[in-house]
Amino acid sequence: MTILLGLTLGASLLLILGPRRHDAGRTRGDRGWRRRHRVLVDQLNSAGVGHIAPGQFLAGCIVFAVLVFVVVASVSGSLVIATVFACFAGVAPFGLMRSRARQRRDELRLLWPDVIDSLVSAVRAGLSLPEALAQLGDRGPVALRAPFRRFADEYRVSGRFGDCLDHLKDDLADPVGDRVVEALRLTRDVGGSDLGRLLRTLSSFLRDDARTRGELESRQSWTVNAARLAVAAPWLLLAMLSLRPEAVAAYDSAAGLIVLSMGATTCLLAYRLMVRLARLPQDERVLR
Repeated sequence: MTILLGLTLGASLLLILGPRRHDAGRTRGDRGWRRRHRVLVDQLNSAGVGHIAPGQFLAGCIVFAVLVFVVVASVSGSLVIATVFACFAGVAPFGLMRSRARQRRDELRLLWPDVIDSLVSAVRAGLSLPEALAQLGDRGPVALRAPFRRFADEYRVSGRFGDCLDHLKDDLADPVGDRVVEALRLTRDVGGSDLGRLLRTLSSFLRDDARTRGELESRQSWTVNAARLAVAAPWLLLAMLSLRPEAVAAYDSAAGLIVLSMGATTCLLAYRLMVRLARLPQDERVLR
C-alpha cells in the first residue's frame, strides 16, 4: 500500500510539474533562438546587407556548401575531401560577413566626424533636428546618405521623431551612430544648449581614435596577413593534391578523415587565437 501511494504521488507530481518544465524549456529555447536571430540581423545590418533576411542568408550558406561538395566530389572523387571543403564553404559566408562589417565600421569611423560637423553647422544655421538629419540624405557622405534619406522619408510620412530615430539606429547599425542618435534624442526631449559642444567633442575624439587605430592597424597588418596565409596554405596544398589519384586514395579513408579533422580543428583554433590576439578594442552597441 505504501509503494502504491508513493507511485501515485510521484505520478501526480510528474503530471503537475512536467508541463511547466517543458514550457520553461521551450521558453528558454525560444529566447535563445530570438537572441541568435537578433545577433544575425545585427551582423547583416553592420555589413550593409540588412535587406537580406537571416533565413535567406542561412539558405545561401547551405546551397553554397552543397555546390562546393558536388564540385569537389566530382573533381577529386573523394567524399571525405569534398566534405571538408563543403564545411569550409558553409562557414565562409559568416567570415565574409564579419570582414565586411569590420570594413564598413572602419569606413564609417572616418566619416562620422564630417557628419557631426554637418549637424553642428545645420543647428547653428537654425535648422531643427529633424531637418538637420534629413539634409544629410542629400549633403552628407555618400556612404551614409541612404539611411538618412530613409529617415527623412519616414519622418515626412509619420512625424514621429522618436520612432524614426529608432529605425535610423537599426539602419545604421553602428556604435557611433547610436551615440549621436541618443544625444539628439536627449536634446529633443529635455532641451539643452550644449548640443554643439557635445557634438564637437565627440567629433574631435573620433578623429583622434581613427588616427591612432589607423597607425596600429598599418603596423600589424603584415603579421595578420602572414598568419592568414599560414592557415590557408595547407588547404590550398590539399586542393592541389586532390587532383592526384594516389593522394586522394590516401585521404579517402577513416585515417584520412581523422587527419583532416584534426588539421581543420588545429587551423580553426590557431586562426581564432590569432584573431583574438590581433584584435583591437571595438565599440559595442550599448545604446540600442
